Amino acid sequence: MSVDVVIPESESEAVEAYGDGSDITVIAGGTIVMQLLNYQRFEPSKVLLLAHAGMSYINMPVKEQGQNDGSTVTVGATTPLADLTVLASPLGACAANVADDEIRGQATLGGNLCSPAPPEHPSGDLQGALIALDAMVRSTGADGEKSEQIEDFLPHRSDRLALDVSFEPPASGAFAAFRRPHAHHYTPLAVSGATSADGTVRLGVTGAGDFGIRLNAAEAAADDPEAAGEASLTDVTMADDAIISGWYREQLLPTLVKRVLNEMKDGS
Repeated sequence: MSVDVVIPESESEAVEAYGDGSDITVIAGGTIVMQLLNYQRFEPSKVLLLAHAGMSYINMPVKEQGQNDGSTVTVGATTPLADLTVLASPLGACAANVADDEIRGQATLGGNLCSPAPPEHPSGDLQGALIALDAMVRSTGADGEKSEQIEDFLPHRSDRLALDVSFEPPASGAFAAFRRPHAHHYTPLAVSGATSADGTVRLGVTGAGDFGIRLNAAEAAADDPEAAGEASLTDVTMADDAIISGWYREQLLPTLVKRVLNEMKDGS
């Protein structure tokens, strides 16, 4: 079977090559897609390789005249996770928790953000951190380019080509995860939290569904970490997978929520 391979040299070329996204497989770092190809889970007819598309960057807030507004971080979709570890929690800490040095050096923000949900283990670790940061995702697809909140992006992420993610640096942030040595570097459950400049608390969880989930009920009780931990269970419906059971996740989630909220309080 012949495969059409396209290697764009700019973001605009990538957008043009992606088109409406039909019958095209996107490869950035390859840590997810190559596993699927190796196990023959699908056979692509057209592959878009993004390694040379110029979409790897971190634009940090600066306040010098003629620069950006000094309030937004923008991260390109093909930025390696290793580069994200220098950022403030929860995103930096979450990126540092993913797999090992080799994977973090190759895996990308966009690949992790758009990760599919295999039934045997959780994926998309960064989704929870980006939810906590109230991130905006700029992407392209059948209806053209648009920017939308991450909660709106995630349900249809498989139909979009992520271009970049932007967010305001948090006033405080925290990340807590449960890991087991035999889990092969997958994170069974993780909670991210961030407090904005106006004091608003946002919480996101991964490992509790097909993609990251915002913990609205826990946020409403954020002033009382104990109550917020119990309230978080109303935000999710846990499921079993090859890593741990849904019952075990229910025991873990309140503890992780409390840990994140207490850490943010201590750091504020």
